[in-house]
Amino acid sequence: MAKNATGKIVAKVCDGGRGKAFTPKDFLTLTSHETARQALARLAKEGTIRRVMRGVYDYPRYSSFLNAPSPADPDAIAHAIARNHGWSIVPTGDTALNLLGVSTHVPAQWVYLSDGPAKQYEWEGGKITFKHRTNKETSRLSPKTALVVQALKRLGKERVDESVVHALRSKLDGKDRARAAREARYATSWVYEVIRQLAEGKAPDA
Repeated sequence: MAKNATGKIVAKVCDGGRGKAFTPKDFLTLTSHETARQALARLAKEGTIRRVMRGVYDYPRYSSFLNAPSPADPDAIAHAIARNHGWSIVPTGDTALNLLGVSTHVPAQWVYLSDGPAKQYEWEGGKITFKHRTNKETSRLSPKTALVVQALKRLGKERVDESVVHALRSKLDGKDRARAAREARYATSWVYEVIRQLAEGKAPDA
């Protein structure tokens, strides 16, 4: 049974693609938590997957430049932790800017708003901080809309120019932009105005 479960876990990991992170709870539709935990530990020992931190693993990408596995994806780790605990999370601050490609700056710590408790996790490649969510602007928003709202708030009205809008357009398709315009009506007025202009294909007002 355990051997069969391991095969199913490997298949699901491969189907998810490289760069994804996961915990034993991601495989509860296939087997028990304990069997999944043992299977993941064994696969990590064999080198099929990588143990990132206690209870969290990833299926690493390979870097031809480094001639070695690429560093773990912090955003994938954060979402794996959130799924494990049943939290809803939203990237905020410099994390949101990086994920949207508005900034190439790599955050010293990856910060997320969460409906769970305030927690911090560290692994060899960095630090993830979850802040308990109190911001109404992240509720009832789709993940992409919430990400855009947080990125704009981090920048501030004065720093939003055509280059920022261009970067956002490259990350959001027409459906994403239209949905953001519908969902963000209750955000701070200037944030909503930028999102509305983004959806309409206009440059931000001077």
